[in-house]
Amino acid sequence: MELETERLRLRQWQHTDFEAYAALCADPEVMRYLGGDVMSREDAWRHLAMIAGHWSLLGFGHWAVEHKASGHCIGRVGFLQPQGWPGFELGWTIAPAYQRQGLAFEAASAALKWGFGHTDRQQIISIIHPDNRASKALAMKLGEHYLRKDVVRGISVEIYGIDRDQYLAQRHSPAER
Repeated sequence: MELETERLRLRQWQHTDFEAYAALCADPEVMRYLGGDVMSREDAWRHLAMIAGHWSLLGFGHWAVEHKASGHCIGRVGFLQPQGWPGFELGWTIAPAYQRQGLAFEAASAALKWGFGHTDRQQIISIIHPDNRASKALAMKLGEHYLRKDVVRGISVEIYGIDRDQYLAQRHSPAER
């Protein structure tokens, strides 16, 4: 399953994406809101395998985000719901060199459309660290709303979300035409 936007290709992971993914996972700024700890190469490999395995086991997962102009893998976007997760989560991570260009919104918008178009989920959530203002703003730009505080794997988080009916109404509003 591949999605394409104006500037991005959301595609399945390839072995050649590992170096870019390991660099993301080793970056303290990237990991600051994703559990807080950088990952070793071995842990990054296991995490990438978990992300890719979601597709085989559950029929959804995170796509590799490829920047079409450069051909580089610049991050990930998509859905996770491992055991014990509070819901069907849309998440995103973009490499620092590509941030503040609207690419996370572009990728997450395409993923959100796919999520409601290809699954029977009635709600999609995003799990966000309370201090991550950029992700909160992105969630709200996607139409998500603050739902509640929670604790996920020992970390205090905020849950944002959007229901299918809200999403469909937003897509059919005059602003979306």
